[in-house]
Amino acid sequence: MNFLWETFDKNEISIMILIAIAYTIFFILPFKFKREITWLFMLLGFTIGVFFDFTIGGGLFDFFKLNDTDHYELFDFCYYLIFAPFSYFFIYFYDTFNVNKKTFNFYILLWVIVGVIMQWVFTKLGIVEFQNGYEISYSFAVFLITQTFTALYFELIRSRFRVLKNI
Repeated sequence: MNFLWETFDKNEISIMILIAIAYTIFFILPFKFKREITWLFMLLGFTIGVFFDFTIGGGLFDFFKLNDTDHYELFDFCYYLIFAPFSYFFIYFYDTFNVNKKTFNFYILLWVIVGVIMQWVFTKLGIVEFQNGYEISYSFAVFLITQTFTALYFELIRSRFRVLKNI
């Protein structure tokens, strides 16, 4: 395990701080969804992060690298764990603000901007490094797709199942 500590720097420290903040907020917020809905959207956020990293990140197109290297390491997995609570926050506030057809586009756009800002923060912290011509503006389309998919998936789930906990 010595190799883990050889490159332990601000990237890993930043990831640990971001995880602590995100999961603290997650546990502070009142649990409003049934357990399986919460886990579903936590897993969805994690999966979307992994999927896009393995396709456009370090996989098929190799447009960015995580942390210090082009190969996967423990803190890359930790980085993906940050996406889980953000997916939950997305649907939590989607339901809280009662997003409808009139407010759907605004809500998606707001979260796309949040996603792009977070990716910019990740680049400033050295967690994400773009390469092979990738620019942060391209992430707008990625977040637009993922946020729209997440919202539509939540609408589908909500139309077929009871998603809120018993009050």
